[in-house]
Amino acid sequence: MEVMEDYILEMRNITKTFPGVKALSDVNFKVKRGEIHCLVGENGAGKSTLMKVLSGVHSYGTYTGDIVYNGRVQKFRGIADSEYKGIAIIYQELALVPELSIYENVFFGHEIMNGGTINWNETIVRAKEELKKVRLDVDPSLKVKSLGVGKQQLVEIAKALSKNVKLLILDEPTASLNEDDSANLLDLIKELKSQGVTCIMISHKLKEILAIADTITVLRDGSTICSMNTAEEEVTEAKIIKHMVGREIDNIYPKREKKNIGDVCFEIKDWSVVDPVKGREILKNVNINVHKGEIVGIQGLMGAGRTELAMSVFGNTPGYKITSGEVKMDGETVRFKSPKAAIKAGLAYVTEDRKGNGLVLIQDIKFNTSITNLEELTNGLAINENEEIKVANYYKEKMNTKAPSILQKVGNLSGGNQQKVQIAKWLFAKPKVLILDEPTRGIDVGAKYEIYSLMNKLVEEGMSIIMISSELPEVLGMSDRLYVMSEGVITGELSAEEASEEKVMQMAISSNPVTLEK
Repeated sequence: MEVMEDYILEMRNITKTFPGVKALSDVNFKVKRGEIHCLVGENGAGKSTLMKVLSGVHSYGTYTGDIVYNGRVQKFRGIADSEYKGIAIIYQELALVPELSIYENVFFGHEIMNGGTINWNETIVRAKEELKKVRLDVDPSLKVKSLGVGKQQLVEIAKALSKNVKLLILDEPTASLNEDDSANLLDLIKELKSQGVTCIMISHKLKEILAIADTITVLRDGSTICSMNTAEEEVTEAKIIKHMVGREIDNIYPKREKKNIGDVCFEIKDWSVVDPVKGREILKNVNINVHKGEIVGIQGLMGAGRTELAMSVFGNTPGYKITSGEVKMDGETVRFKSPKAAIKAGLAYVTEDRKGNGLVLIQDIKFNTSITNLEELTNGLAINENEEIKVANYYKEKMNTKAPSILQKVGNLSGGNQQKVQIAKWLFAKPKVLILDEPTRGIDVGAKYEIYSLMNKLVEEGMSIIMISSELPEVLGMSDRLYVMSEGVITGELSAEEASEEKVMQMAISSNPVTLEK
């Protein structure tokens, strides 16, 4: 029989209800002292809600059940209460102040005081110590905004360690990181474990979970399904998926029933773009084409220029300077002065930043679905609300969006369901060519499968899709053809049949076009 002292945390029979939905139903969750415990489940399974209950975001009295931490029942009324006890949570959206220095960020909210003033000398010395713990060798006086996402993540962890953290919660810590930064972060988590810090990690990346976890707990539909000790039983991706979705998914990349690939319908020719702020060329003579009914993948390491290509074509959204090139749709040259013009011509762009640029989080599903094509719903000067409701309900059903109704605020949906709403809004614009930028970032395997199936259905119906993705298996699994980018240049083009991880990576790290030996 296990001794209670072995556990730093027990969450007993936690139930949490929001208007119209029960997010957690009698959840039991136990974490051993000094372990790395991974929490997995589909979007909407209740993982983030459970951690918000633990950290005091959902304060004592707004849920039922008990939080037992270090053997005592806790009544956290806010984050300050849980932090005081040594619990820190780091969200996917980092809580740093970009304009402040690293050392100011590390001690933000718990400044080192000397009488009534901040002791800046001591702050800098202590910040260096915390940065050393996370293996970040940078000048602490640098502004946070000058760092890449991977290093910002380390600053966030240094900030948590400066509060003498005993239980560190990481919510999707590698979702926005490249492979090197992800590997570095996972090594750091293992190092923190050796120093006595207990970690709870929420992630959709099953390979990372299997590489790092001592225990894996699966939530589904707000309930605990199982906990697996990786030292005592063989845990595989297939086993985790089966528990997560309640069924086996044999092939995460569904096969297309029929391929009706037609003529070239979209071309980008000799496309060169300069960033006027930084004064450097970010795209150089890019040439790609897309056939009707085809999924074309665009792969490359972070900073290769994939998103910049999409945004400069789609109405030149950030105001890049296009120095040469042309875009052709159905053989005719087009140049979009605004996203509205691109939409009208049949081009749609699903941004990678769904929360920042893709959705209006304070508005409901209905509003977010109809916003791209209000002309179709306008009756004279007013919007035909009955038609708007019909459209929103149709796409909610088509996308299998899990929400009580179309009047649910999008900000209250899980990441996977937010992504479904974002794709739905662009489908309502009825595009001929759909650009999907990181379509499955931060969403679970079940929601990924649904999005892949939808992509297959759309191209079977004659739409063309350009898929930008950092996940190499995803690009290889879904593309009919793919282009590889590096430093703003197309370094190679591969058919699905000839593409492999080795070939793509060889092209992704080159700064010149690569000709592979046959």
